[in-house]
Amino acid sequence: MLNLFPARTRDCEGVSRRSFLQVGALGGLGLSLPGLLGLQSAARAAGKSSLGQCNVILVWTRGGTSHHDTFDPKPDAPVNVRGEYGVIDTAIPGVKFTEIVPTFAKEMKRFALLRGWNPQNGSHGAADQYVMSGRKMNQAVRYPTMGSVVSYHKGFKSALPPFIQVGTEVDRRFGGGQPGLLGLEHGAFEIAADPSKEDFRVRDITPPSGVTSERIDRRRKMLTAVDQIQRQADLQPAAYAALDEHYKTALNMITAPETKGAFELAKENDKLRDSYGRNKFGQGLLLARRMIEAGVRFVTVTDGGWDTHANNFKSLKNTRIPPVDQGLPALVKDLEDRGLLDTTLVVWLTDFGRTPKINSASGRDHWATSGFAMMAGGGVPGGTVLGSTDDEGGFVTKDEYLSEDIVTTIYSKVGIPTDLMVNAPDGRPIRLLEGKPIKEWM
Repeated sequence: MLNLFPARTRDCEGVSRRSFLQVGALGGLGLSLPGLLGLQSAARAAGKSSLGQCNVILVWTRGGTSHHDTFDPKPDAPVNVRGEYGVIDTAIPGVKFTEIVPTFAKEMKRFALLRGWNPQNGSHGAADQYVMSGRKMNQAVRYPTMGSVVSYHKGFKSALPPFIQVGTEVDRRFGGGQPGLLGLEHGAFEIAADPSKEDFRVRDITPPSGVTSERIDRRRKMLTAVDQIQRQADLQPAAYAALDEHYKTALNMITAPETKGAFELAKENDKLRDSYGRNKFGQGLLLARRMIEAGVRFVTVTDGGWDTHANNFKSLKNTRIPPVDQGLPALVKDLEDRGLLDTTLVVWLTDFGRTPKINSASGRDHWATSGFAMMAGGGVPGGTVLGSTDDEGGFVTKDEYLSEDIVTTIYSKVGIPTDLMVNAPDGRPIRLLEGKPIKEWM
């Protein structure tokens, strides 16, 4: 969670204005928001006209989801390669998946599958940075994640932040999921709470229990009264005016109808909630759809536990795959039913692939030369399978694409120039991306 505050300012008695607000005026109403919004004030001016109109829901399965055991099975390979699962037909003639993804197989006409992804990387942390930014790790330049670039280039569309992350499953050691050189104002607003819980609440946006709209209004008036007294002795009225604007924006975010409505999952039809799955991942996807409707431009939904060095087959079949196999097709269908699929790009990415050969712990290890990616909506043609791998799934043999190509495709769908340049903190011009779009999906 971003927890950024304005610089401390003190009156002649040594009492910080921020401290007063915490204990008396706005305490419990999300005081991390004014700092974040102070930084994001410039972001509002950064919105530009675009060629594309898509918003994005990115699903990130942290750890490296096995392509062999899901969407690129090798049923004719030796048992130490093909694994424990059988294969099933999909809705696309001649295309087979493993038996543990039956819903994807049935709904394949809604999705586009890339079997020709070459991750060019097999390390955690570095993967989060590279795959989610399209630029390989560079100690001298912290390249921003996709959501941050969307925030920078497109700006706000509603009272809600343009970039929100659901869940905390991103490895940040090397800048994964972070705004990098674009600055903290373009970082994700992170929701760590479990949206499947009955008491689900979003920290910093949802007022505490018992704090009514009337109490919020009284606190706003109290803040105004304190300002009027302090301004008589203020030496920096312009600075205080800016600070007040950030507090005002924070309050507006808390009280805005779209903010309250976006997080009220209980208002959804029970049958629809059930279709997503009554679990953290499924309800996180439903929450992402509601945030897109409320004006958020880029939502990342994260899920952990995919680093299956041991018990790969039991883990995938029993715990990891079922929520995704249920929830992600439900999301795409729901978006389509609501007329939102053409303007919402749904993307599933992961760290890398996993080894063709099964290890002694019934697991698969990291693999840096093949894997999968999946998209739906946003004009991507459903029912397409692009690329192929060799007989053991170890190397791409046809239609190879890299992480930077996937990111370039996403930027093109969103309407961000693929030659976008920004300035590093020292003033150097930096090109954010050097990939090519996946032409078959454009």
